[in-house]
Amino acid sequence: MSRNPPSVASIATTGEGARMLAPAAERNVGVLCDLLEQVAPHQGRALELASGTGQHVSAFAARLPGLHWQPTEVDAQRRASIDAYCKGLDNVAAARELNATRPGWGANWAGQDLVVLINLLHLISEDEAATLIAEAAAALAPGGRLVIYGPFMRAGELTSEGDARFHAALTSEDPEIGYKDDFDTIDLMQAAGLEMAEVVEMPANNLALIAEKPRI
Repeated sequence: MSRNPPSVASIATTGEGARMLAPAAERNVGVLCDLLEQVAPHQGRALELASGTGQHVSAFAARLPGLHWQPTEVDAQRRASIDAYCKGLDNVAAARELNATRPGWGANWAGQDLVVLINLLHLISEDEAATLIAEAAAALAPGGRLVIYGPFMRAGELTSEGDARFHAALTSEDPEIGYKDDFDTIDLMQAAGLEMAEVVEMPANNLALIAEKPRI
C-alpha cells in the first residue's frame, strides 16, 4: 500500500521469536480454513496477498496440503513473522515482498490457481482496490479462483452499528479508505474478466466473494 495502515486496523503484537500475533486472525482462522476447503481448488499454486502475521497462511497450508502457498507482504517484520509461522511446512514458500495495490504485478505472478485476500479492501482506496482486483485476475490461471474476505457495505448501506463505527473510524483517519460496497466489488471482479462463483455470508457480518477465471 502507498499509505501507512490506519491505527484502528490490523493490530498485531510481538509473540514468540519473530512471530507476531493478530487477535483478528486468531478469531477468524478456523472459519476461513473451512471456507477455503469448500470453495478453493485443492491442488496447484496459491498466492496470498497481504499475508500479515502469517497466522492465516500457515493454517491454510496445513488444511490444504495439495496447494503450494506463496505468502506476500509489504512489511519486512511481518514477512519474518510469516516465515516463523510456516517453518516446517514444505508447501509454503518464503514470504516475498509485494504491494498488491500497484499496477503491473499480475503478469509477474501469472499461473495462480488461487489468489486469497483477507481483510484488506477496507484499508485501501477505491482506486487501489480496483487495481488490486484487476492484477489478481491477471495472475490467475484459467479456472483459477479469487477469494476476497472482509467487511462490506451491503447495497451501499452499513448494516450494523459496529460496522458503522469502524467505517467512521477508518474514514476519519483517511477519507479515501473505508468499507467497499459488495455490489461495486463484484462489478470490479466481473470487469476484470472473472465470473462470480459464490457469495458467502460469514460470521461477524463479513462476506466472502469468490470469482473464477474462465477456462476459455
